[in-house]
Amino acid sequence: GVQTCALPIFLLGPGPSLISPRVMRALAAPMLSHLDPQFVEIMDDVRARLVRVFQAPEGSFAFGVLGTGTSAMETAIANTVAPGTRVVSVVTGYFGDRLAQMAMRYGAEVTRVEAQWGRAVDPTLVKQALASSGASIVTIVHAETSTGVLNPVQAVAALAREHDALTIVDAVTSLGGMPLDVAAWGLDVVYSCSQKCLGAPSGLSPIVFTPRALQRKEPCRSFYFDLALLEDYWVRRKYHHTMSSTLVYALDEALAMIEEEGLEARWARHEQNHRLFIDGLQSLGLGVLPPDGERLWTLNTVKVPEGIVEADVRKVLLNEFSIEVGAGLGPLAGKIWRVGLMGTSSAPRLVTLLLGTFKVALERQSYRVPA
Repeated sequence: GVQTCALPIFLLGPGPSLISPRVMRALAAPMLSHLDPQFVEIMDDVRARLVRVFQAPEGSFAFGVLGTGTSAMETAIANTVAPGTRVVSVVTGYFGDRLAQMAMRYGAEVTRVEAQWGRAVDPTLVKQALASSGASIVTIVHAETSTGVLNPVQAVAALAREHDALTIVDAVTSLGGMPLDVAAWGLDVVYSCSQKCLGAPSGLSPIVFTPRALQRKEPCRSFYFDLALLEDYWVRRKYHHTMSSTLVYALDEALAMIEEEGLEARWARHEQNHRLFIDGLQSLGLGVLPPDGERLWTLNTVKVPEGIVEADVRKVLLNEFSIEVGAGLGPLAGKIWRVGLMGTSSAPRLVTLLLGTFKVALERQSYRVPA
């Protein structure tokens, strides 16, 4: 058979993140059928917990799409976009671009509002695009995983409301790690994933549709992602697909851990460990791509110093220290490392370990740490 890794890998890349022993134990619980009376009670618990973690308004429908974050992205688009729908897509990196592409596949007329990779969007550009396009939907990534940038979602959503447009938000790298308040910010459809700040395995992706979004949903051309059919399964117990009971157990346990820690305390922990990491990078003469105020606490894009082969640093970290960090995507390939400090992976001891091993790997390439 395939040999499993002898040492655990410290997952400090853009996701997945480390899973706590509590969530691992939940995964090992006996399987239940997807319509078992005990199991549907756990599903109800997950729905209620998701409404709370999203801080969604009353009457919202929150659930998990059986698939990775991209499946939740497609669920958001498939149930709101019809052929000819006008959409403003904020593109500040790889995943903003993916949202725009997906909207086009569903027949939308897309107006792209672009920002330089590594910078947040300027809301005034969104305001101009809404005024000229007459769009009824705005798509935006809250936490852009490819660049480490935090976008001003609250400001953009307020502009969308002025034009009676729905706001679809990608919170894949922020839910459970960065402040996010669906009700207070006036967001309409928000989705995430299970394997980053929430600290569960990948494969069951949280999404919420607020009452306003539910009123304005479009007939869905996808069978698998059809909101009406998914609601029939999650709420009315009608068969649609065979849900993985183990992934539901894991997500339920991860959400219970978030509630025990408290959202505010969890955000503060992510911020503290991010700042600890930034301070440590500075002492190594390293910096991150986005300017202060536009940085994620959950995903840090570390700039590769001149003359350093970034892939060789990742090889040393993985092969000698069992630490995984990510590479840059698209125009940032070879220029950054992507370091995720999310969920269980956001811990001071891991920050200290990573900084020490970064120093070793850089010195192998004759990098001189500034005095």
